[in-house]
Amino acid sequence: MRAIWKGAITFGLVNVPVKLYSATESHDVSLRQVHDVDGGRIRYQRRCEVCGQVVDYENIDKAYDDGQQSVVLTKEDFSSLPVERTREIDVQEFVPSEQVDPIMMGSAYYLAPDSKSPKSYALLRETLQQTDRTAIVTFTLRQKTRLAALRVRDDVLVLQSLLWEDEVREASFPELDQHVEISAKELEMSSALVKSYESDFTPSEFTDEYQLQLRELVTAKLEQGEAVDTEATFGGQGEADEGGQVLDLMDALRRSVEESRKTRGAKKGAAEGAEEEPAGTEAVDETEDEAEEKPARKKAASKKAAPKKPASKKPTSKTKAKTA
Repeated sequence: MRAIWKGAITFGLVNVPVKLYSATESHDVSLRQVHDVDGGRIRYQRRCEVCGQVVDYENIDKAYDDGQQSVVLTKEDFSSLPVERTREIDVQEFVPSEQVDPIMMGSAYYLAPDSKSPKSYALLRETLQQTDRTAIVTFTLRQKTRLAALRVRDDVLVLQSLLWEDEVREASFPELDQHVEISAKELEMSSALVKSYESDFTPSEFTDEYQLQLRELVTAKLEQGEAVDTEATFGGQGEADEGGQVLDLMDALRRSVEESRKTRGAKKGAAEGAEEEPAGTEAVDETEDEAEEKPARKKAASKKAAPKKPASKKPTSKTKAKTA
């Protein structure tokens, strides 16, 4: 990885030199726009509306327009701003980590030590871990002053940009004001459904199926040419089954819980069966006759294992007299 920024974390008299790296990258297949007739690449041009000429990037300035008048801001104007010359990640405060709302989080960056003695870097990292605190910082990147959260991930400091408070929209929806009655039974069934899906989050278990199929399609076209059968390539998996709408909430929850239990029970049974198999035994292929005989053997065994019913007592003379 190549560093995209160099600076220092500062708080009080402490100065921690760091290098900034992008922590994420897109795995999307890169595509270009082309002309559907001849495959020619489509390019965008920056054309001036006044003179009609195509303008190079170095000759482009920025302007602010309030609807009535506009003002042009040149590169010199931007460079004159004092905040643009800073190379510091300035710590404003240390807050409990749970107070940082995930909705405010944006791009993530890794911070690596940028000095021969990384002791100050390691000290800050250990302090944040032991106190379970997140540093709220400000810094400048690409001509913008940014708010960010400085936290620890594994053994590296992570700088995660934050939205400013006025950039998060208020969740104001009339539908939320409607009174909805939820019965105790519905809440119980819903909780049971959630419990049946409980697990630890493992990111590696999830894959971007769309991008995998897109790469598969591109590979097929490269190998076979343009006349590739998409349905044959993907086995017709592109069309999703559209099920009917379930109107009964309780019925939907009940079915979901039952299906989840069946699936997990089957997985658990398969795992236990694999563990109970004697060591050193070899799998033997069954013939069709042996496979058909198994159900019959199970029925016979179940009959033998069934407990005998107690013999009914013979009616006594007193019982006979009463009956008569």
